Amino acid sequence: MGRLVMEERRLCDRVLHALELALDQEDLEIAEHLARALELSLTRFGGEGKVDQRDLPMAAATAFDRLDELKRRLFAGWAWR
Repeated sequence: MGRLVMEERRLCDRVLHALELALDQEDLEIAEHLARALELSLTRFGGEGKVDQRDLPMAAATAFDRLDELKRRLFAGWAWR
């Protein structure tokens, strides 16, 4: 799991770091909000007529996978109640 170097200046990198912390702490509610913020920050692009050419960073893809796994684990017990 990639960890943020605090000199990193992009908002998406800082949000990703916070998402990783929320996942480490298994805080689903915060992780979901941060995942949405990360999606928004990754899809922003600069001005009219500009197209964002960035691919999804591997660390972000991993974080989204971890979020899905956390949801599955936390809600697995609910199906039997």
